[in-house]
Amino acid sequence: MSEAQGEIIAADSGTRGQQNASSDPYGHRLAQWERRAEWPLVIAACAFLGAYATQILARPGGVLEAAAEATLWVTWAMFLGDYVVRLAIARRRGRWFVRHLLDLAIVVLPMLRPLRLMRFFTVLAIIQRNTGTMLRGKVAIYTVGATVLTVIVAGLAVFDAERGSGGSIRSFGDAVWWAFVSIMTVGYGDYVPVTVTGRIVAVGLMIGGIALIGVVTATLASWIVERVSVRADAAAVATESQVEALRTEVAELKEMIRALGARPAR
Repeated sequence: MSEAQGEIIAADSGTRGQQNASSDPYGHRLAQWERRAEWPLVIAACAFLGAYATQILARPGGVLEAAAEATLWVTWAMFLGDYVVRLAIARRRGRWFVRHLLDLAIVVLPMLRPLRLMRFFTVLAIIQRNTGTMLRGKVAIYTVGATVLTVIVAGLAVFDAERGSGGSIRSFGDAVWWAFVSIMTVGYGDYVPVTVTGRIVAVGLMIGGIALIGVVTATLASWIVERVSVRADAAAVATESQVEALRTEVAELKEMIRALGARPAR
């Protein structure tokens, strides 16, 4: 192998390494772990949501209450394990830690027993983090799923906060209607949270509704630009092929003219 070939191979390897580093800024091992943990964590978050809803709506006692509480602890342990593993294998650990403080909050906040509201944010953050990558490109599915999930979980949280407060939200149906109206930023005012916790949920829900509209708009715009780009690229390829065909025909015509010119006159 010549020295020039060796330099070319080394440069190509360096370029590939830079591309891999840019696509996986915290390392290939972390990217692999996150891909493998996607579905287990989504299932755990759904179980967490089921137990959370059971505690609020059914107010169970005895065995059912113990089962719901055990489910919350087991799923929380899964979230904790995922966070510890990702922190351990991240290539730039300090930078990863600073940029994933929400993941740390997911693990820490549900352990503060008085803050049951934090369970609401835990469910949303876990499912959002994992289904966002799995449903990328499927705008309609992701939008509908995220909206329904947010409305249900916010309804649970505000119903838990407003129950017994004497306010206008007296049933889970009222809470779901209020959540739907709030996330759409309509705000009829027929149902209004009166507790501090309920108003915190309301603020988060209204901000989430605006963010959801923005995400949908940006995703649709990105999809349109991508489709236009694909068509433009296809048209450019077609134009290049047509030019190449014309060049071939011109070359053939030149050969024919030369052949005719080379024939002896009679």
